[in-house]
Amino acid sequence: MTDVIPTPPVPRVPVRGGGTFPVRRIYCVGRNFADHAREMGATAPASKAERGTPVFFMKPADAIVVDGDVAYPPGTQDLHHEVELVVALGQDAAAGELAVDDAQALVFGYAVGLDLTRRDLQAAAKAKGLPWDIAKGFDQSAPVSELVPAAELGALAPRTLSLDVNGQRRQQSALDQLIWDVPEILHELSKLYALRAGDLVFMGTPAGVAALQPGDECVARLDDVIELRCRIR
Repeated sequence: MTDVIPTPPVPRVPVRGGGTFPVRRIYCVGRNFADHAREMGATAPASKAERGTPVFFMKPADAIVVDGDVAYPPGTQDLHHEVELVVALGQDAAAGELAVDDAQALVFGYAVGLDLTRRDLQAAAKAKGLPWDIAKGFDQSAPVSELVPAAELGALAPRTLSLDVNGQRRQQSALDQLIWDVPEILHELSKLYALRAGDLVFMGTPAGVAALQPGDECVARLDDVIELRCRIR
């Protein structure tokens, strides 16, 4: 069958060492650091038994930005940064619920990303009890670094995630502060979606989210192993 419009390009993320990673979906986790949950006015769990279920939302695959050039979006006066670990899946999950112990085998690699948020639109939607998709899933709302294969990165828990804006530290946290770690999040996602190779998962942000302005220079890092540089224009 002949397409009636040109086929849209597949969004792709560069991979360290060569090649690109075609993106199928972008899943995002909300309130996955206790300090950020409190920062946003939510109650943070005191133990694993009190965690409940994770908060999930999505961004379109073509929201990714890989060249660091991010346009200030329309419709907002309060664009916020949220630095996050990004997980890339290199295998399909088997049908049904994915066991926590089997989840790590799906991971191809990791990146650092920004979950850009139109905070004023999110706050207005929350106040009315409405969905806040427009606050999260807009054009260029997911800047992301190159992907680093999981074997090169090693254990995640000792690593530190950080974000500097114009040379000033805004956000920082060790990954052992995640409320739900990577295997647990993939397990929870599998209860709701069929996970496939090409999926990205933004794992949530620590405290310190704040506004960005045109001209701001952002540097997100996972220790000295992964770096994302971007500019808001």
